[in-house]
Amino acid sequence: MRAVVQRVSQAAVTVDGSVVGQVDSGLLVLLGVAEGDTGTEALWLAHKVANLRIFPDVEGKMNLSVGAVGGRVLVVSQFTLIANTRKGFRPSFVSAAQPEVAEPLVERFAAAVRAEGVPVEMGVFGADMQVALVNDGPVTIVLDREPEER
Repeated sequence: MRAVVQRVSQAAVTVDGSVVGQVDSGLLVLLGVAEGDTGTEALWLAHKVANLRIFPDVEGKMNLSVGAVGGRVLVVSQFTLIANTRKGFRPSFVSAAQPEVAEPLVERFAAAVRAEGVPVEMGVFGADMQVALVNDGPVTIVLDREPEER
């Protein structure tokens, strides 16, 4: 599972001309689910995102989490994050989880972030979405969680 976490002053996702999710100060999380990912990876990543200290404290140091600053999280599923580009110029998406596996894991991730006390907005799984954001900082962190060996 891979998350691209961006600290934002605002972000919104639009589907068919209608805003379906938006946040002001908070995080935009682009979330990709890989084949083999389970709830374990979703829970770990959600805990990491909710507690990632990338907001400034009173001294300007990145020392506060999204919850500590009263921010919200906008989660947008994005299977293209799992692209393999090692060979050629056309990305391969064979390592991305199938939708029937990925969608419940995206929902589980969002529920786990909510359980950490952070409000969550969502994009629409599988939809053609337009994402607009103002990256604050800019601060962008890539988090990977490989499936645990079984």
